[in-house]
Amino acid sequence: MNPRRTLATAGRVLTQIRHDPRTIVLLLVVPSLLIGLVAWIFADTPVFDRIGPAMIALFPFIVMFLVTSITTLRERRTGTLERLLSMPLGKGDFILGYTLAFGLLAVIQSAVAVGYAVWVCGLTIAGSVWLLLAVAVADAVLGTTFGLLASAFARTEFQVVQFMPALVFPQILLGGIFLPREQLPETLRIISDWLPLSHAIDALQAVASDSQDAAYIGGELLIIGAWIVGAVVLGSITLRRRTP
Repeated sequence: MNPRRTLATAGRVLTQIRHDPRTIVLLLVVPSLLIGLVAWIFADTPVFDRIGPAMIALFPFIVMFLVTSITTLRERRTGTLERLLSMPLGKGDFILGYTLAFGLLAVIQSAVAVGYAVWVCGLTIAGSVWLLLAVAVADAVLGTTFGLLASAFARTEFQVVQFMPALVFPQILLGGIFLPREQLPETLRIISDWLPLSHAIDALQAVASDSQDAAYIGGELLIIGAWIVGAVVLGSITLRRRTP
């Protein structure tokens, strides 16, 4: 991989997105609106303080997964990827460039979502807001890399959506949103321990309640980071030049 080519790829992606207002709104505004809707539904109840951190993990993860996977797939279906790879650009440069571009958008998205949840919706945070933001950014980048991985296998946008029941929905169901993970049946609890979104939700809830020390949060971030690196590596290995 070449740093200059990777940065050039990231710059090209950011330039394209800058000229697409709908994608910008979907990335930066929609997650906050959904968090606000949940806060409105549970107004004057303690429910939002309990599930709010999980919503900060859930909505950005889903949005980043969808936008990244569809955008990357479109590059391949239109032949753009094939033209790029005919130049001195490797698959690793392409995948890492996309990760950097959408990672930057994930930072902005997470900052908007966390700020909206805390200062507009009134989510109570006992721990550090900055630490909450760090976990939220890692979670959004996780959604980005999972989207890149899904796009490597999908042939159409519809197939990308079909990947959600396999890659996203199980993590939502077993992540502790509907039932605390320690109350899950033993087999499901073990499975949930291996799912990265579970660790993101656990870390966000731990920061919000200030129930764990920094070492615990750091360990959860390391697990999320390992999944991010694994998804990037696997995505670069399996990426096809063009959809048949």
